[in-house]
This record gives sequence, structure tokens and C-alpha cells, in this order.
Amino acid sequence: MIVAFSVTPLGVGADVGRAVAEAVRVVRASGLPNETNAMFTTLEGEWDEVMAVVKQATDAVLAASPRCSLVLKADLRPGVTGAMTAKVESVERYLSEG
Repeated sequence: MIVAFSVTPLGVGADVGRAVAEAVRVVRASGLPNETNAMFTTLEGEWDEVMAVVKQATDAVLAASPRCSLVLKADLRPGVTGAMTAKVESVERYLSEG
């Protein structure tokens, strides 16, 4: 499965970068394929391992703030691996065709 999620600290003012960095640190330490952009962190793996990482990342934010918001979107395709890059490669092929 692929999960795109955003975990945002609440109640700490406008500067949320430090708490978000702790969440991203958890994701990167997981060893699962992942990518972070300005809006979401995406990771790929099996249900239990992906959801465990999302929980750990949320816990990391809650350690730095009294409250957090979690937004999560999932693409569930049992037995499929490498979809995180394959989807982008497919679109890029179509774009290169003109």
C-alpha cells in the first residue's frame, strides 16, 4: 500500500518545522520507501508496517505539541510493490510522448 499523510502540530504557534522534522525523522528511520514534499510524506509497505510508522510519526509530533492534526490518504493494492515510483514513471512516459 501507499500512504500519503500529513501530521501537523497544533497549539505551538506558526513555526511547526521542528515537530514536523521529528515526524519525518521517524519515517526515514523506518527503512520503508518514502518521499516528503511541502504537503505530504508518502511511504510504501504492508498495512501493519505503514500504519505503525504513521502512528510513531504522530507520536513524535505529540511529544512536541499538545495536539496534532493527521490527514491520511491510502492506495491499497495487495501484492503490489514499487508502486510509489511506478505510478510516476507511467505519467512521465505519457508526458514524454508529447
